[in-house]
Amino acid sequence: MDHSLPDLGWRHPDLGEPSPTRIGSGQVRVFQRGSGEPIVLVHGAMVNANLWRQVVPMLASRFRVVTLDLPFGSHDRPVEQADLTPPGIASMVVETMETLRLGGATLLANDTGGAIAQLIVAERPDLIGRLALTSSDAYADFPPAAFGFMRAAAALPGGLLPLLAPMRMRALRRLPFAQGWLTRRPLSPVISDSYLLPSILDRRIRRDLARVLVGLRSKHTVAAAERFREFERPVLVAWSRQDRFCPIANARRLAREFPDARLEWVEDAYTFSPEDQPARVAALVSHFISTTEPGVANVR
Repeated sequence: MDHSLPDLGWRHPDLGEPSPTRIGSGQVRVFQRGSGEPIVLVHGAMVNANLWRQVVPMLASRFRVVTLDLPFGSHDRPVEQADLTPPGIASMVVETMETLRLGGATLLANDTGGAIAQLIVAERPDLIGRLALTSSDAYADFPPAAFGFMRAAAALPGGLLPLLAPMRMRALRRLPFAQGWLTRRPLSPVISDSYLLPSILDRRIRRDLARVLVGLRSKHTVAAAERFREFERPVLVAWSRQDRFCPIANARRLAREFPDARLEWVEDAYTFSPEDQPARVAALVSHFISTTEPGVANVR
């Protein structure tokens, strides 16, 4: 064993206690902290549960916070037999929520995870009590146009490694096409490593990431949007006003098309608002839950 390699499975202790078993057909790691009304946290592509490490402690003082760690390219072990299309990942989330009896939970999501959440409320609205979307992929922006080159590279055998390998140099990660336009300030090295190194160091995880990226198609989010009017439970759209990738117009459209939605802005943040403004995100979500009544779940 090469002891110089980092622990690709390291997750911040502030996420809470890890589940002893993986759920969602064995593909999803789960961390839990706090008690009370449940909130389920969903991250996006090329990050992992660590995205929520600063938000979780602030919410866990009042709620049961369940953070999912999904096979989105920053995971710790390959899932070669898993369905990594957007509907497949949405099914993992649904199965995990059903296994943990989280019907009626608030679903809080970011970035690609926001698109997954939209698929879930379109297909399984009975499972979700409330929806909270921070800056997320939506409508025709799945993936955002600026990341089209990643999807194109993923479609080529070995196409991702030439793009990812230079990111072993931390100084390059602040470039706009890397993490520079996803967070306003640099990430700590250990967190940045946890996001990028799995797909750089493990070709099997890199193959998983390629399958995720190739599957990102706007047909999924466009179809989900056609059913937003049917989701009558409370929705919070908490968008980063300075977002470089998720259009402001999408935030306003989401707030119009969900019947019971409120729009709030997160200042001084890019797409990863849980990194840039965790206190603002936690405060908005806490107030949202405290001032709305969840839908009643009908878990199948």
